[in-house]
Amino acid sequence: MPTGTVGSWKHKDLARRGKLPGRKRSACPHCYGDELNRSAYAYLLGLYLGDGHILLPNEYRRTQSLQITCDDKWPGVMNSAEQAMRQVLPNNTPCRVRRIGCHDVKVYSNHLTCLFPQHGPGRKHERTIALAPWQQEIVDAHPWEFLRGLIHSDGCRITNWATHTVAGITKRYEYPRYFFTNTSTDIIGLFTATLDAVGVRWKHASRSNGGFNISVARKESVALMDVHIGPKY
Repeated sequence: MPTGTVGSWKHKDLARRGKLPGRKRSACPHCYGDELNRSAYAYLLGLYLGDGHILLPNEYRRTQSLQITCDDKWPGVMNSAEQAMRQVLPNNTPCRVRRIGCHDVKVYSNHLTCLFPQHGPGRKHERTIALAPWQQEIVDAHPWEFLRGLIHSDGCRITNWATHTVAGITKRYEYPRYFFTNTSTDIIGLFTATLDAVGVRWKHASRSNGGFNISVARKESVALMDVHIGPKY
């Protein structure tokens, strides 16, 4: 007996008895007063500001979708992005769409623009990006999760090196360093303001491809970042 036939019979039987489970609504703290996982939201907000965007419904789509593009080199980041989506939108199921060298981690909900009011026409660096007061409260309460999301999207931890000559002998030494690059001055400002709030010292590095580079290289600041963020994985 085909499983589809059995499934159809069960569906018709439940419908006849009025016991179909129905479609779950998407959670929304603004429209329904649902509880929000604030820590997971802070991380997802950082990912969204870095590598995410929202697609609105049109003639081909009935539902908004949030899409975070994750490099295949960092499967752990991909897993973290999916986990954060599940925690922020517990009634929705994320999916992954394969691209060349990366995956788009996606979730569908018509309340995404409630959760991410930064959405708007055009690219992020071409419009104002400012946190709503309720978002700033979450970032203030969970700054490291917000920073981790930004680093996992548009940042990295690398091993830098330099040479130093002592008594005619040139020696090479290495040290870890964090970088964050973005073309939006507003997002850069959110990143550096949050670094200031947690006591991480930073400086502007050279601009790259029209973007702005923020460098964290001081030993004590890198050590602090390592405790809460660490390398991508």
